[in-house]
Amino acid sequence: MKKLFAVLGYPIGHSMSPIMLNDVLSYYEIDAHYHPFKVSPEELETAIRGLKAIGISGFNVTIPHKSAIIPFLDSVDDLALSIGAVNTVVNDNGKLVGYNTDGYGFIKGLEPYISSFSDKKVLVIGAGGAARAIYFTMAKMKPLALDITNRTVIKATELIKACPFESNSRALSLDEAEVQLNEYDVVIQTTMIGMYPNVLETPISLKKLNNQALVCDIVYNPLETQLLKEARQKGATVQNGVEMFVYQGALAFEKWTGIFPDVKRMRENVLRQLEA
Repeated sequence: MKKLFAVLGYPIGHSMSPIMLNDVLSYYEIDAHYHPFKVSPEELETAIRGLKAIGISGFNVTIPHKSAIIPFLDSVDDLALSIGAVNTVVNDNGKLVGYNTDGYGFIKGLEPYISSFSDKKVLVIGAGGAARAIYFTMAKMKPLALDITNRTVIKATELIKACPFESNSRALSLDEAEVQLNEYDVVIQTTMIGMYPNVLETPISLKKLNNQALVCDIVYNPLETQLLKEARQKGATVQNGVEMFVYQGALAFEKWTGIFPDVKRMRENVLRQLEA
């Protein structure tokens, strides 16, 4: 019988996951289909019961359901529970189990540049949901320093306190981070600043950026944000949000099928969608 996978969101028409994941399902000759479902917040519990009843094999969860779905699952992985958000659900013999592959997806995307974080100083820009997933997962990697800068410093402080993993972290104002920017080996931009149509905006000045740094932006529309453009012009290595998107999907696919898919194929598929 054909397996069913899905992504739940509201809205959902913009999602690139169906094309990306249906392609790899076909590539690995898995008799399955990945379908987008538009589910309003009011219908979420009903939708989860329905998917469970029909025996869905697994599904992704996107905005605005990543936190709201937790009470409707049978169990949740410890990391996802501490982050407070689920983006991947596996049907394990009739039990719906929630995971969060966002943070690990981001870190997997850094592997071509960084093999160990033990000697790296990292700055995270932002203190929202994406920052939380990346910061909590990164804390498990034990970097030399893992600081957070945010417009509202108290939110950065609260995020650090909420992390269940020990880390050498400070909460910084944007001004403080700008002054100390040359200290960091990795700078991670986790907000929506610079996303289309506000493509000229940047969250922080790069005047003191270390030109040997790796600068990452989770935004992928545009593919090169103003922040990445300025970082590249200063000689830094840059990475956009495509890698995180592709790898979080690859990790979800692996949880469902036991196969870690061809990320090069997935990346090319996503880039074709974005260019179109």
